[in-house]
Amino acid sequence: MKNISQIHTVGIDLAKNVIQIFAADREGQRVMNRRFSRNKAMKFFESLPPCMIGMEACSSSHHWARSLIRMGHQVRMMPAQYVKPFVKTQKSFVS
Repeated sequence: MKNISQIHTVGIDLAKNVIQIFAADREGQRVMNRRFSRNKAMKFFESLPPCMIGMEACSSSHHWARSLIRMGHQVRMMPAQYVKPFVKTQKSFVS
């Protein structure tokens, strides 16, 4: 695993109790891929140097975006239809 100071871009998958965080360096190589509880995720972002953070736009993402912006990070929220290609299962498929 690379040094945390090499993190340039972070992707967040927000869930009810657990947050999945994927971090990459400037070349796009994986630095880390871990799950955090909500409290531990906030502490992780406080210790992280300012970086670009991407997440799916949802009701809780706006709260997270405001908190992360206050820490100095740049936040980009994506509509669900742009996040869909990264989903591997049809968890919301209705037939």
